[in-house]
Amino acid sequence: METHAAAPRRLIIAITGATGAVYGVRLLQTLRKLGGVESHLLISSAGWLNIQHELQLSRDDVHPLADVVHSVRDVGASIASGSFATDGMIIAPCSMRTLASVAHGLSDNLITRAADVTLKERRRLVLMVRETPFNLAHLRNMTAVTEMGGVIFPPLPAFYNRPATIDQMVDDTVARVLDLFALGPALAPAWQGLNCPAQ
Repeated sequence: METHAAAPRRLIIAITGATGAVYGVRLLQTLRKLGGVESHLLISSAGWLNIQHELQLSRDDVHPLADVVHSVRDVGASIASGSFATDGMIIAPCSMRTLASVAHGLSDNLITRAADVTLKERRRLVLMVRETPFNLAHLRNMTAVTEMGGVIFPPLPAFYNRPATIDQMVDDTVARVLDLFALGPALAPAWQGLNCPAQ
């Protein structure tokens, strides 16, 4: 009797030209530590500018963190097709331009094509949008993506955990994002409630 091996768990990570490149890089580092998940990486030209400016990292530093690296111009790549099974996609950080392209289904590069495929296949798409304040176009685009099944996840720090460093804030956000994909035991600590005296 013929048996078929289960498809490997795969996540697409895209880094675009908004501040917060550390989130995309930390996602890759965390997936590498977890193991068992094949990471597919996309970085826009503006994303590279931010990686270099904010993190002082080069391609030689970042590419080895991923299992597969795709050019954003390669619209014939495996992840451009819904027949290539993945658990979903995270755009971290997500620029307002990328948000707008996803919201309007432009598929004008491999990042937005992969996001479109993720939505059409009803897989989880998480956009870690970075901008402030939002204008009405931003809000409407976020609404459109949400209506299509995407998750808008601004990387806002949780202060109830009393983080002492930026790294702790980044790690907490990355853990919460990855927990959306149920890759294994929860990475982020569960809220246990406030230990307040009775009133």
